[in-house]
This record gives sequence, structure tokens and C-alpha cells, in this order.
Amino acid sequence: MVFYFTATGNSLYAARQLDPNTMSIPQVMRCGCLRRFSDETIGVVYPIYGHRPPELVQRFLREVALDTPYLYIIPTYGRRYANAVDLVADICRASGKEPAYINCLLMADNYLPAFDMDEEIKLEKHVDEQLAAIKADIGARKRYIQPVTDADRQAHEQFLAYEQELPDKQLGGLVYATDKCIGCGVCARVCPGGCIRVEDSKAHFDYTHCQGCLACAHACTQKAIVLKIPEPNPNARYRNEHITLKDIVYANNQTRN
Repeated sequence: MVFYFTATGNSLYAARQLDPNTMSIPQVMRCGCLRRFSDETIGVVYPIYGHRPPELVQRFLREVALDTPYLYIIPTYGRRYANAVDLVADICRASGKEPAYINCLLMADNYLPAFDMDEEIKLEKHVDEQLAAIKADIGARKRYIQPVTDADRQAHEQFLAYEQELPDKQLGGLVYATDKCIGCGVCARVCPGGCIRVEDSKAHFDYTHCQGCLACAHACTQKAIVLKIPEPNPNARYRNEHITLKDIVYANNQTRN
């Protein structure tokens, strides 16, 4: 089985290529009823945010028992992964989990403050070739932890300095709804943190559990959800071409209707 966190479909697409038995981390954490899983192999696929797992993924790794002789972790990234391997390995080991395999997967980068998605999707990142190699490693039960260099760790320190310049000094809470919002509720249904409610035909945000994933901005049909900081192309949004909006809603919906 493989557990995934996804905002725009990249990690879900990767998870589906690695194992047909996929489970959404936001939905596992929402349910709260199953806190122990067992299988011959268990995978965790997620996008790195500031080189770290999303907060929900961190909680999942700390709180959910994963009984397997082969735990593999695939962080997805778009430009640099820095010390992402160190950070997730430390989280696992602190909760008694020992990953057998950690390998970062290069995909489209959907971090809107940094990238023009119209340009990003033009880049050839050989995703399927990478996935084929990773799947072969997992099939062979290869034990491998991607190396982390001092330069990688320094890149994370540089990012932490950048993060201090963000509103509220964190990745979460960077979005709001403009007057273009029509209250359709798509944003609420793709939010893994349950941060959005629709009242008086407009989306309203409570950033308490915001994951900083920007799923709401990417999925907004009216492009009415924008960032509080500049972005290269406010008109460009993204979803993995193999993943539907329905898939994202199924993975992330925290509403009760």
C-alpha cells in the first residue's frame, strides 16, 4: 500500500504508478479510526514544502503505526530538495520508524510565488523514467537513502531565512479570495486542512490548519483565489494532466457534505 498527500495531483500520480492500493493521508487523518497499517511494503509519497513534509504528513508519520519490513518514502519536488531526506528521516526515526528507501522525485514545481506555471509545464523532467527506476528499486527491495550534502543543508538554512520574510513567517495562509469569487465551493472541497468555508457566496479562510499547499488557488475555477505576495503569473494554474479535479476532491475533502 502507498499513502499520499496531493495538492495538484503530482504525488497522487506518482503513488498510483508505484502501487494500485493508494490511501489519502488527509482522509486517514480525518477518519482517526485506523492508526495501524500492515503490509509487505508501505510507501509514503508527498510534495516537499520548504524541504519539509506537509504538516499533515508529519502528523501521519508520528501518529500512525506502519508495520512493514520495507518502508519507502518518495518526496516530490520541482527545483531543489535540499535536506528533505534528512528532515523526513528524522521524523520517522523519532517515532520508531526506520525507512528502508528514500528517493526524491523531480516533477513540476507548483509553488506559485516562485514559478510561472505556463513555463514550468514546458520543462521535460522525465517523470515516468524516474518512476520506472524507483519502482524497480522497490520491487527489488533495494535499501537506499538518498545522500544529503552540506550544500543541501545550507540551502535549507537559506530557505528558512526567506520564510521569515513571508506574511506570518510561514508558508501557510498566503491566499485569499477576491471579489471574483462566486462561492462555488471547489476550494473548500480540495483543501486538505479544512480551512475554507463558503458563506454569503464567498470563500472565507481560517488558516489554523493551512498546509501551504495552494490547492485552493490552483483549483479555483474563476482564478479568484490569489496570493498575498507577488507571483510571476497570476493567470497560470496547474493540475497534473493525469489527475482530475474529482481525484483531488476525493483525496482532500474535509467537508461533511
